[in-house]
Amino acid sequence: MQFASDNWAGASEPVMQALAKFNGGHVPAYGDGDLCEAIEHRFRDIFETDCTAFVVATGTAANALGLSSVTGPGGTVFCHKEAHIRVDECGAPEFLSSGARMWGLDGPLGKLTPDAILEGLEDVPHGVVHHGQPSAISLSQATEYGTAYSISEIHDLAACAHANHLKVHMDGARFANAMLAIGATPAEMTWKAGVDILSFGATKNGAWCAEAVVFFNKDDAADFIYRRKRAGHLFSKMRFVAAQFEGYFADDHWLDNARHANKMAARLTAGLQASANARPAWDSQSNEVFAIIKKTAAAKATAQGAVFHDWPTGNLPPQDRPREDETLFRLVCSFATTPQEIDSFIKAIND
Repeated sequence: MQFASDNWAGASEPVMQALAKFNGGHVPAYGDGDLCEAIEHRFRDIFETDCTAFVVATGTAANALGLSSVTGPGGTVFCHKEAHIRVDECGAPEFLSSGARMWGLDGPLGKLTPDAILEGLEDVPHGVVHHGQPSAISLSQATEYGTAYSISEIHDLAACAHANHLKVHMDGARFANAMLAIGATPAEMTWKAGVDILSFGATKNGAWCAEAVVFFNKDDAADFIYRRKRAGHLFSKMRFVAAQFEGYFADDHWLDNARHANKMAARLTAGLQASANARPAWDSQSNEVFAIIKKTAAAKATAQGAVFHDWPTGNLPPQDRPREDETLFRLVCSFATTPQEIDSFIKAIND
């Protein structure tokens, strides 16, 4: 009963097969081989546009390097105050962008709003040397609360950002899960809605260590090759990152993985709704489920081998917070989650 996170799962079989397939022989180093070029073309096909994609190994690198490309001296990136780039990346976005600030804004269930961005611009206005330079907004899709922006929400946020001379970055660590949850295509959820830069995540959805920075405006990528090299993410054997994407994309495997993880999350939600000892904390989307569970029930599940994490409640409205005998938990499903794991967990908290 493994619900700690989707990055606790191993790599999926097609990804491992692709790694083995491209292991033999000699291939030009540093991404100069045919495979790396083919993967960039594959990104263009998937997103239905002439984008530029650079592969890296970690989501932190993708976020930090992508944002560094659009932040100047004294740059400020507006994001949700609980966004991964602000809370969980050890200052990497600030470090790799030479000090840009990740300016946290409020928003319901992990989402930014146009009003929040405008409030941020009141604190960090354009043209005031003492405050720095507003540079970009960053959207987590899916959010840290498991929710997903709709196409109209992304469009409205991008319109607000562009009207105020800000670039739009999307942290897509769980890109496929969010995309399927809202019923969109890759193009609809990104550049067609106004996204300029995407951190495209694959690691949480079946890859070993494969992420990409996708630029929908090539001018923004003008010096990215140097930023990637300086940060230590230009690997000599870059073919192994590209090979993961080969297995990941083949026969829509990436969509099958995300669809399964979302389905398992829906099964888990249904079980929680029927339980007398637990309830969903809110209507999350994608493959993350947030549940308020009685402490005694959670302890029983843990004793039977369930792995899941408690979650902070400080930003929940008082009426939605757990009671004294309850705790808020996050449970994450993956491509490797089985129906039996879900059913065993629900049984454990109900016994």
